[in-house]
Amino acid sequence: MGLGSVKKPERVAVIGVGILGASVGWNLSRHGAKVVFIDAGQPGEGVTNWSFSWVNASNKTARKSYFDLNVAGMAAYRELAGTLGPDSWWHPSGHLRWADDPAAEAKLLETARLLADWDYRAEVCTGAEVRRRLEPTLTMPDEAPVLYYPDEAWVHGRHLVGRLVGQAFASGAEHRFGTAVCDIGTGADGSIRTVTLSDGSRLDVDVVVNAAGPSASHIAGLVARHLPMRREPGAVARIGCAQVPVRRAMHAPHIEIRPDGDDSLVLHSREIDALIDTVEDSAELGRLLHESARHVVPELGNSRVVQTRVSNRPIPADGFPSVGAVPSVPGYYEAVSHSGITLGPVIGRLLASEILSGKRDEMLADFRPERFSP
Repeated sequence: MGLGSVKKPERVAVIGVGILGASVGWNLSRHGAKVVFIDAGQPGEGVTNWSFSWVNASNKTARKSYFDLNVAGMAAYRELAGTLGPDSWWHPSGHLRWADDPAAEAKLLETARLLADWDYRAEVCTGAEVRRRLEPTLTMPDEAPVLYYPDEAWVHGRHLVGRLVGQAFASGAEHRFGTAVCDIGTGADGSIRTVTLSDGSRLDVDVVVNAAGPSASHIAGLVARHLPMRREPGAVARIGCAQVPVRRAMHAPHIEIRPDGDDSLVLHSREIDALIDTVEDSAELGRLLHESARHVVPELGNSRVVQTRVSNRPIPADGFPSVGAVPSVPGYYEAVSHSGITLGPVIGRLLASEILSGKRDEMLADFRPERFSP
């Protein structure tokens, strides 16, 4: 990113330190900007830590520009792994997807054909081939068509955020963790001037990046900006097991499964999400997720649910990211998106470049905040 001698902002407040905020702040700090990370909790421990964390573009075909942005996100991860070192956060092991009814199966194969037209790698295997080559512990019909996406990956979001924030600190970034933002002050011209925190302190800043995830609409409201968000909660369970029986992320019928390190798995299901408002105890959601997973991976019979968390996904109202400057509030920028895991590194790079250079990248043209004008 060649930024030359562009005048840098004096101080940037990054509000929300999940994958998006950490990526923006890291990119800013490595190019000389003074960054202060602000989070009501701890870095990477919110939605980032309770996400399926699947790096992909195969599930992003609703709009070609969105697909292209996610492909760029996948490429940005490969570059980031080379820059940071992969360590425990990066797992480029591919992804499996299959269905158990003819209509869903036909839709998956149709998507695979579309992706092939867009030069996206997808292999159609049989269940027997998958067990022989890739995942011997799975239960699936021998002849079932299974899509294998070799270029996809999963990420340990909290570990990655820790690496990015740690490097930003080494470049001089500051932090205010465990402290919420109460107010954002503007000058007579409407531009950003201060951020006031719940501990009573006030920071002088000239740029604010709203990367507050599920709280992004509230932060936007502090500068009289309307950012409409969906309410779309998701339940994720972590399963403890002596030996992780699968090697890669997968969408099986009714359940999503991925490894999460040496002794645990992460489970998610849209079908279980639909029950969130009718089930009082999140532990029951975890039990249902575990039960579904055991049908696909019988070896999980001896595993146990360690923790289940319900989080509200940070999704702007139309389902697409809101990234970039808001012209009506000089110095205020948004980095709000579902699929933050896939898009974190590319949005971090593009938005940091915009903040430092003033130049808007065409890749973000369809995802500008101005589309949500009052």
